[in-house]
Amino acid sequence: MKYLPAFEEQLPSLEKKTVAITGCTSGTGLVAAKVCVRKGAAHILLLNRPSERATKAEEDVKAEIKEGQNTIVETIPCDLQEFSSVREAAQKIKSKYDSLDVLCNNAGIMAVDDTATKDGYDVQLQTNHLSHFLLTKDLFPLLKKAGELRGEARVVNHSSMARKGKLLEAQYLGKNGGDLGGNGVSAKWERYHQSKLANVVFTLALTDRLKGENEDKSKIKAVCAAPGYSVTNLQKNSQGMSGFMWTTKVGQSPEDGTMPLLEACFGPLSESGDFWEPKDRMNMVGPAKKIELSKECTDKASRDVLWKASEEACGTFSFE
Repeated sequence: MKYLPAFEEQLPSLEKKTVAITGCTSGTGLVAAKVCVRKGAAHILLLNRPSERATKAEEDVKAEIKEGQNTIVETIPCDLQEFSSVREAAQKIKSKYDSLDVLCNNAGIMAVDDTATKDGYDVQLQTNHLSHFLLTKDLFPLLKKAGELRGEARVVNHSSMARKGKLLEAQYLGKNGGDLGGNGVSAKWERYHQSKLANVVFTLALTDRLKGENEDKSKIKAVCAAPGYSVTNLQKNSQGMSGFMWTTKVGQSPEDGTMPLLEACFGPLSESGDFWEPKDRMNMVGPAKKIELSKECTDKASRDVLWKASEEACGTFSFE
């Protein structure tokens, strides 16, 4: 860890704020949750699949709470590979909280087999994008309320360097799980690319719709980030990664790799449609920097493709 302590100091206080983060058992999600505690958030909701790792993560985050601090940390069971679980998680949050300041759509899986979820979608596309679209849709009323109460709320999506490549294709967002190229390395990575590109396109498509709405909804920001090459379990355990070489010669710590995500979630300079990524060594390491996106990310037709397919999978996104 090289940069995070100084970076964390300059983040604003999170007093009175409620933050929900998906995928907090390790890596950037766990780091972000701990930072939320240290910055004084009122409520931190850890959206994880029930497991020993999830239990341990909650304990680790709670361990950051100082004596006399009123921060509440709660695990919300949420399996992003099942839409029913996502809906149940959103309903539980709505039953307990009247507002949500930041929804951090952090969780992701990488380069896995060509398999379908119970809902029929590709496991990477559902985990990395479709379930986050559904979660955002269902929790939108709470985000809107936070904007009214405290001036703004944010939806933050976590992308990757793997966003770069081909344009978004609708077939990857449909009920084609198990029939999207097989289990060769290139096919696995193409599905991952499509899912990480979807994170960016969703951010821009949501930005378009928020800016086209009334003043209340314009208080909600949609922001995106990527961690560069952060040495997390996601990187170390994925097919096609060369382990030790990448870890020691290229990567940075999970703590430093979380800085773009934290900037997107809480930084005072973030606006709707912004993208944050490390600034050094081809955007793989270093402090967070706002960057210009490449053409496959900003393609306007892709926004309509994604929104249509996502609503077909998850239901109509109401801004009321």
